[in-house]
Amino acid sequence: GKGATLTIETRHNSCTLQVTLSMQGVIQRFPNNECESMSAVPPSKGFSLADANTRFDMGFPSLVGFHFLEWEEGRAVLGLQIETRHLNLGGVIHGGVLATLMDVAGACAGTWSPDPAHIRKAVTLSMTTTFTGQASEGLIRAVGTRRAGGTRIYNSTMEVFDEKDTLLALGEATFRLRSE
Repeated sequence: GKGATLTIETRHNSCTLQVTLSMQGVIQRFPNNECESMSAVPPSKGFSLADANTRFDMGFPSLVGFHFLEWEEGRAVLGLQIETRHLNLGGVIHGGVLATLMDVAGACAGTWSPDPAHIRKAVTLSMTTTFTGQASEGLIRAVGTRRAGGTRIYNSTMEVFDEKDTLLALGEATFRLRSE
């Protein structure tokens, strides 16, 4: 419902960040004591994680069911609660789901705009993936980081982790910003 909230906990190295979201955006963030300087993504004026999720609430992305945990200039973190529909016949998350998360996280790392009216889009030119682990339940995180590039073409690296910070997949990709 409209008053519903979702609390997400994500870890990076020794830092734990808990974010509570509502349909209006971020309600609160709680870094643990070791990470007081950890900078979560403060929404810019007029932009929220709810805006980010709304941008992808259509077509194939909505079928996958991921959500944004962070999105800032040069970095995007997606979360996905593994459901039965995400599993392959072996009972572990399908490689296509992991590849999709990496593709979107890598693209979004280069398309950030603090203005919700200015939607930047990118197409994937090439992507390599390496699958390194398996998971069959829990929240997984895909982290995309823009590494290099110019005004139209850029490169990102991507990693997917399970709840225990086990690396499930990694990759790199080249993207091109679409014309406005």
